[in-house]
Amino acid sequence: MKTKISIPRYIMFGLLYFAQGSIMGYFGALNAIYFLSSGLTMTQAGMIGTIAMVPFILKIFLGMLSDKVNFLGFGHRKPYIVIGLVLQAAILAVFSSVNPAENFGLYAAAAFLLMTGMALYDTCTDGYALDITPVEEEGTVQAVMVSGRALGTVIIGGLGFIAQAMGWNFLFLVLALITLLPLPFVLTNMKETKRTADTSFNWAAFGAFKEKYVIGLALLGALYSFCLYGAYEIVAPAISTEFGLDVGPTSLLISLWGVGVIAGGWIGGKINPKLGVRKSVISAMWLSFAATTLLGLILSPVAAWIIVPFFGIAFGYYETIFFALSMQFTDSRIAASMFAILMAIANIGTGIALGLAGVLVDAAGYRFTFLVLGVVNLLAIPLLGFMRKPAAVQGQEVIIEA
Repeated sequence: MKTKISIPRYIMFGLLYFAQGSIMGYFGALNAIYFLSSGLTMTQAGMIGTIAMVPFILKIFLGMLSDKVNFLGFGHRKPYIVIGLVLQAAILAVFSSVNPAENFGLYAAAAFLLMTGMALYDTCTDGYALDITPVEEEGTVQAVMVSGRALGTVIIGGLGFIAQAMGWNFLFLVLALITLLPLPFVLTNMKETKRTADTSFNWAAFGAFKEKYVIGLALLGALYSFCLYGAYEIVAPAISTEFGLDVGPTSLLISLWGVGVIAGGWIGGKINPKLGVRKSVISAMWLSFAATTLLGLILSPVAAWIIVPFFGIAFGYYETIFFALSMQFTDSRIAASMFAILMAIANIGTGIALGLAGVLVDAAGYRFTFLVLGVVNLLAIPLLGFMRKPAAVQGQEVIIEA
């Protein structure tokens, strides 16, 4: 029986995603500026972004490992989360001594290992949330997670000034310390429940991926992440390049984007249960279309301070909607595996976007790239046809129509 989630566990979820958000914020907002300041190109920055996303595609197997293997008797989630956090912190310490301009291959390898640690604790955190969260709190849990990750991005404003004042190497050490913040809460508040026949790993549960609503949701995940993460990657360098802003003010603008994500996440968490699947997706699609397209129409720094936070609201809203729907459709017998597969498919979209956006920017400019990403949002319209029929997930009715 799933019971109400305690405040310390909500804090734990928030901090785990805060640690993740800080690193994702760096790669999404500051890594491109770091590369450009080191004499590298946006194409190379995009390559690192794509390489860094590969573990989030491979985390399907990490989810299966977590679902199936109780690590040395310590649990299916907790030990893997601890290992992932420690690996991430260790690689960040390595980052502080690697110059990407001098050793691009080593930097790329370190980024891959760093993201492998993140993918491990990410998928196990999702699995734990699915293990313990009552249906009525799923939207709130996802809002906390999205907000925690966005809060990690909010501090990018401060991190940008740190990089400007203290150097990039010092910034990586700060990020390593941030990574370790969730550990005390994980060690003291993560209590795993004993598995029953209904929640034990079962290969037959993977048959859910033949259902149309699951196929549609997976494709929607790849599409939304392609549009939103592709746009997010180039927001900071676009503002910096177009208007000549230093890394400090640019990162502060990205912090306001993070505030917008937090607001959008909480709005999405509250609205999703009321609208139902199709209306939630439609509202998220149009909001994302408007925000991404507007990014390509920014004509002055003043406009950027309005449009970038609006893009954050659209980002947080869409992401929370997608995550909440993924929780609804997940079979508890393969909770981490199924959720990881849905997220991995979404991350394929992210990985493609991170590489393609950099290439498009170098070939046609920032504005054209934003406009293309905005229009691609509309491909969600035909996917709505996959989400019509009610389906039961582990005996629990999933409401497809509002």
